[in-house]
Amino acid sequence: MDKRNPWFEPSYLRLFQTGELKDRVFHLKETLESCVLCPHRCGVNRKRGELGRCRTGVRAVVSSASPHFGEERVLVGRGGSGTIFFSHCNMTCMYCQNYELSHLGVGREVEAEELARLMLGLQYQGCHNINFVSPTHVIPQILEGLIQAIPKGLRIPLVYNSGGYDSVETLRVLEDVFDIYMPDIKYGRDQEALELSGAPAYTKHAFAAVREMHRQVGDLRLNEQGIAYQGLLVRHLVLPDGIAHSEEVLDFLSQLSKGTWVNIMAQYHPCYQAKSAAKNTRYGGLGRRPTLEEVDRIVAYARSVGLQNAGTL
Repeated sequence: MDKRNPWFEPSYLRLFQTGELKDRVFHLKETLESCVLCPHRCGVNRKRGELGRCRTGVRAVVSSASPHFGEERVLVGRGGSGTIFFSHCNMTCMYCQNYELSHLGVGREVEAEELARLMLGLQYQGCHNINFVSPTHVIPQILEGLIQAIPKGLRIPLVYNSGGYDSVETLRVLEDVFDIYMPDIKYGRDQEALELSGAPAYTKHAFAAVREMHRQVGDLRLNEQGIAYQGLLVRHLVLPDGIAHSEEVLDFLSQLSKGTWVNIMAQYHPCYQAKSAAKNTRYGGLGRRPTLEEVDRIVAYARSVGLQNAGTL
């Protein structure tokens, strides 16, 4: 048990003790021979060095690992969220604020042993959770590292922090592994997702993925110190000119559960290829930040559809 939360025991410990976690790792590593981890279903043999949309082979690539104090308050607390940033991504957002990682692949390959050391080091530093950023394409590697970290004392909650373009089939294999799911839902319609993020049928896959995440962990729950230990927390980035169709995202979330925690984020700013995308008159708004009025309108809409825990978290 985590000494800071003596009543909480992560469910991944039970999976490890029964041997189920090892079986899942074996299954997931086998899928790398014809990778279908995410909705792209590239089918490449990553064990032989073939690269699909995520441009990642058999080893995970890590760009950084450190306590992070810029995440949502319910994850950060006093000790910070222990973020491990993975390079590459299964989406190609033209305005990605971490494009050096997601597009350019800045980072270094790590083996399972080192990934385990990173997890344990973050726990030792007092982080409240291990926050895997962009985990979708490296799930087998994460779980392989987890198997090595658990017998050495890992006991804090695990956060699955993804872009939302996840496969329900893969998520089902992860049941009882991750305590907190924190996906983005970037778009309420498919055309923008395809043209700006290279994600076909985005709403079909993202909405189904979030339903599955909620089925597994339910609404977000906090301990007595106000720190999240289990549940779903959704992020949505407000894009200028209503490009993200935010209202349709919030309609979906309100139907999922009125108690869904939604961080409505206002920090969009033009970077990477945003200005070239803005030259297309349809996406001209990507050349500027959203106004306060645009963000306030989306927050007000979230409350109007009954979302009790939506706002700038």
